Amino acid sequence: MKKIITIIALSGFTLSFTTSCREKKTTGEKIESSLEEAGDAIDDAADDAGDAIEDGYESTKDAVKDATN
Repeated sequence: MKKIITIIALSGFTLSFTTSCREKKTTGEKIESSLEEAGDAIDDAADDAGDAIEDGYESTKDAVKDATN
């Protein structure tokens, strides 16, 4: 019985300790962080799209070259 109570008490202490150490952000900071993450995601998507376009161009150019030779 003591073992169970001790385990529950330690679990509760650990849970309360880990959740109380989180960084507290204001609403403005949360919005700013979300916008930065969205901007980064858009930049990454644009880079990926640009790479895909370049790869498609190269593939098409090579296919035309092979077909005309």
